[in-house]
Amino acid sequence: MAHFVDHAPFSAKAGNGGNGCVSFHREKFVQNGGPDGGDGGRGGDVVLLADENMHTLLDFRFRSKYEAQNGMDGGAGRCTGKRGEDLIVKVPVGTVVRDKESGKIVADMYEAGRKKVLLSGGRGGWGNMHFATPTRQAPNFAKPGMRTEKRDFVLELKSIADVGLVGYPNVGKSTILSVLTSARPKIANYHFTTLTPNLGLARVDGQDFVIADIPGLIEGASEGAGLGIDFLRHVERTRLLLHVIDISGSEGRDPLEDYDRINAELASYGDLIQRPQIIAANKMDLPEAEENLARLREHVSPDMQIFPVSAATHQGFDQLLRAVASTLSKLPDAKPFEEEEVELIAMKSGQYTITRENQTFVLSGPAVSMLLRSVNFEDEESMNWFHRTMRRAGMIDALREKGAKEGSVIRIDDMEFDFID
Repeated sequence: MAHFVDHAPFSAKAGNGGNGCVSFHREKFVQNGGPDGGDGGRGGDVVLLADENMHTLLDFRFRSKYEAQNGMDGGAGRCTGKRGEDLIVKVPVGTVVRDKESGKIVADMYEAGRKKVLLSGGRGGWGNMHFATPTRQAPNFAKPGMRTEKRDFVLELKSIADVGLVGYPNVGKSTILSVLTSARPKIANYHFTTLTPNLGLARVDGQDFVIADIPGLIEGASEGAGLGIDFLRHVERTRLLLHVIDISGSEGRDPLEDYDRINAELASYGDLIQRPQIIAANKMDLPEAEENLARLREHVSPDMQIFPVSAATHQGFDQLLRAVASTLSKLPDAKPFEEEEVELIAMKSGQYTITRENQTFVLSGPAVSMLLRSVNFEDEESMNWFHRTMRRAGMIDALREKGAKEGSVIRIDDMEFDFID
């Protein structure tokens, strides 16, 4: 049996844009054909797809790095390079993608078939045909394609269910799930039998809803005790909590204390305590159940719905199901998590830094590196264009303010050249 994995690291990189081409038209009887270098193709996107046939993130434990195809370089004859193919990454329905660095949610794959472009491919670079002017009729340079960066994410699987069963271990949640739905969870009489969230479909009076059996919580679960912290995330989407209590106290605990402690854990984990609750007082067929039920009714608020049931004898579930269906019909649909855009480094002319190392001025930043890759240092016109671009971007003035003078050494990446004012 495959392990259930609901948390996994994930690294992705969109495809780089293809480089523009430097080419000149060659044809018989045409002496000066002019530049005809084509543009580079756009890099492929990284696209997420919510697949209803996947139920675990186990695949991402074996492969965590994904990279889309790069765009092809441009060609002669104004031929644009081929676009890189998109990379489709399938994830289970309910997967939430967080940016590892900021912790922000960048994608919520809350419904089957949903697609989300996680990372966009880099733009293709312009060919030299774009740089021809009346005074520069034979440009011997082109723009490189935009380089993309690798980003690290964290995948979290949050079950899609209308109702979440919560309660201490061994209070009968799995048995109740099997009674209410067609699910067949593993059931035994020991703690933490449920190691994965089990989902089942219930139907009452023509209304269908999904119930999730969440592994048993214990005191301190929200801080990492027991198994609870690993599975509390599966209750986050539920609209209604069905709080199962061993009303007989067969485990030697007080049912009222169980109720208070579980609610305290829900309150410690986000806003789960704000979700509507219905109490299923289970094991009513055992001694002391009636006495504890009376105590529980006095302990909770008067408007709290309590249904005495017995999973062993299958009694009391018709009323419980109808109450759950009625409550759900009055509740709004679960909303997807709010997504935020991934902040990528834009290759803009204004993004650069200047530092000084002794007598050398270091000009750095993605914009500067991209500009450097555009230059043909063996071509005088290309060098003049490089200098004019730096001046328009304010780099020359910025270097001068830092103390650079005529003849000062300027370093960009691995290249050094003299400062020309």
